[in-house]
Amino acid sequence: MSTLGESLDEYLTVRRALGFKLVQIERLLRGFVNHLDHLDEERITIKTAVEWAILPGGSDSLHYSRLAAIRGFATYLHGVDSAVEIPDVSLLPNGPARRRPFHYTDEEILALIEAADTLRTAHRAATYQTLIGLLACAGMRIGEAIGLDGQHFDPGLGVLVVRGKLEKVRELPLAPSATAALSAYLARRDRPSSPVGERALFVSTPGTRLELHDVEKTFRLLRDRAGVRPRAGCRPTLHGLRHTFAIRTMLDAYQTGVDAGARLGILCTYLGHVEPAHTYWYLHAAPELMSVAADRLERHEQQAR
Repeated sequence: MSTLGESLDEYLTVRRALGFKLVQIERLLRGFVNHLDHLDEERITIKTAVEWAILPGGSDSLHYSRLAAIRGFATYLHGVDSAVEIPDVSLLPNGPARRRPFHYTDEEILALIEAADTLRTAHRAATYQTLIGLLACAGMRIGEAIGLDGQHFDPGLGVLVVRGKLEKVRELPLAPSATAALSAYLARRDRPSSPVGERALFVSTPGTRLELHDVEKTFRLLRDRAGVRPRAGCRPTLHGLRHTFAIRTMLDAYQTGVDAGARLGILCTYLGHVEPAHTYWYLHAAPELMSVAADRLERHEQQAR
């Protein structure tokens, strides 16, 4: 193995010790190190980084991802070898853009829940009605929701224990209505018997944990039956329920006069965001939220005169 290859192993070990999985990043960096080995290059330079990042056969988004992965590795190496050059991701301006989130109305969420009642069995209908309701009122990621075990729900306290990105664990207090809905779902007499060792909270007809691809396929079916259509260049997705929860939480703060800064900090923790910037993005992504915030600022300025 080359010296760069050994350094890559060390870099991945350090990052994974911090909780990062790095599956795609490892694949990209292995390819880059092999490329440098083929060129007999012993150090990363901006020239070789950009040249490899824009190799044909990929989209602008892939080119950007390649360079971003190299930048992280180069930054690590630069700490012990100042001759290593760190490429700036702005050299490839066409990086991935975040889509504007789909903001569901109350009527659309209710339509999705009602559409779930058309699914083939009563248990399947109840599963998706409860799942959609939980996503809408707790702002969870879909992966977090289907990863829940029954033991993660405390009906007495009305709390869910969620394992999110980077294996971070957080406790989510639920509204009484959500607690009652989850309790009723778990107590259903038609709940299928699960295989030995299966502890999932949400289970499929055979009693196994829900699979993401099946959930997404079923959601598209429910979305069509509910008549929820794309608008303003954004598509209604499962993740849109999380966006809607975040936007409504901040809208409520602005409309009721609550300290928006404090509410945003609480929301960041509740959503399980590692970086506060990920939560701040909701402020810029929702025109309705920006409008309310601007109105509040204008009133504040008028009162200060």
